Amino acid sequence: MLQRLWTWMKAEDSRAEGDPRAPWRLFWVAFAIRVLYMTLAHTYRIRPFADHFQFGWEAGRIARALVSGHGYANPFQITFMGPTGPTAWVPPAYPLLIAGVFKFFGIYTSASAWVLLFINCILSAFTAMFVWEIAYRCYSRANAVWSGWLWALYPAAMQYAVRWIWEMTLTTFLFTFVLVLALRMRNVNANAADSTGPPNSSQTRHWLLFGLMWGVIALSTSTLLLFLPVCGLWILIGTWNRPHSLRNAILAGVVFLACLTPWEIRNYRVFHAFVPIRGNLGVETYLGNGPGSNGWVMVYDHPNMATNQFELYRQMGEVRYAKMRGDLARAYMRAHPGHFLANTIKRIYFFWVSVPSDAPWALELPRVISYSFISLAGLLGLGLALSRRVPASGLFAWIFVLLPLPYYTVFVQARFRHPLEPIITILAVYLFQSATRSRSRLRTA
Repeated sequence: MLQRLWTWMKAEDSRAEGDPRAPWRLFWVAFAIRVLYMTLAHTYRIRPFADHFQFGWEAGRIARALVSGHGYANPFQITFMGPTGPTAWVPPAYPLLIAGVFKFFGIYTSASAWVLLFINCILSAFTAMFVWEIAYRCYSRANAVWSGWLWALYPAAMQYAVRWIWEMTLTTFLFTFVLVLALRMRNVNANAADSTGPPNSSQTRHWLLFGLMWGVIALSTSTLLLFLPVCGLWILIGTWNRPHSLRNAILAGVVFLACLTPWEIRNYRVFHAFVPIRGNLGVETYLGNGPGSNGWVMVYDHPNMATNQFELYRQMGEVRYAKMRGDLARAYMRAHPGHFLANTIKRIYFFWVSVPSDAPWALELPRVISYSFISLAGLLGLGLALSRRVPASGLFAWIFVLLPLPYYTVFVQARFRHPLEPIITILAVYLFQSATRSRSRLRTA
């Protein structure tokens, strides 16, 4: 029975040898499990606490303002003190998605929550297929089987998809797909003999899609843009000898900028200032590094929580308020570099080991063990892949270096690591499969 199940999971009957694409059975199983859990566990029934603020938090508030005719505005949970006006606090991709759902299924309704989590389930299931393809192209079919099915079935991999109305699942889907696209463009496939690469017409389409996907990523979570230059250069270096490579890369850049231009024009017209995608960096920097900070974000001083800060934000406007708090943060960091360094070390620990919570130790300990174990295994797997010069291991190393940097210096929550977790999963599987093969060779020696 187990052997038949394993054979079915490997899907050797549905994909030719050397074909890196994941079998659709992986998608359907991952999708069904997520939708069934979300529906049967009633995770779409979101508490109406603080006027439904937990329904999408700031993104939900902005979506409500959009649908109710107030524009892209009013991001905070404090509503009894009145509106705060236009905002760029959150990039527009996910608030616009929520607003679209609100338009058809109602503002803050259970039906809207179910639809949004249903969309999350689709995106997370597709991510499982991308995990399979990355693992297949860089490592082996066995790695693809284990990595893809781990993402499909492991509860920690699906937690944000089935519970959180926020952008993590969308961002992880987009980022993982971009990595698949990069590997396709470089024609990385460790299990295929042909390495000539796709024709130039296909390369042009791939570059245009690359620019489009990065544009959507920027409008979802702008922090991932640190990796864009590395990823683009990696592709360009590996495809330089193909016709029109530089032209195609420039076209991708044009598409990327075209995605951002309407949002930047809107921000300039509204705020009469250049706002680089989102306008809350100064505030978040202060909340993570200002007086009284200790590695955690000072939520009690956030305009969401503190009525005095809410009123100050409303009086000054978002741009001036964010600049004021950012200036205060930088001044304090310059005056107390040791304090900033201690906070940064804590945040590095939080990112890779676990962000402490106030849950009972019986619940907290398994979470910490799971979170830190997968981090350690992924990092060791990356080290092994680099030492063996596995294809794209250098690209993956840059992900580990660049993506956490903003969180080291501002503040960390466990959800911030989610876009890295598909790669961490693949590398962890690679580590243990390498150890298993080594033990097998020792036994036969």
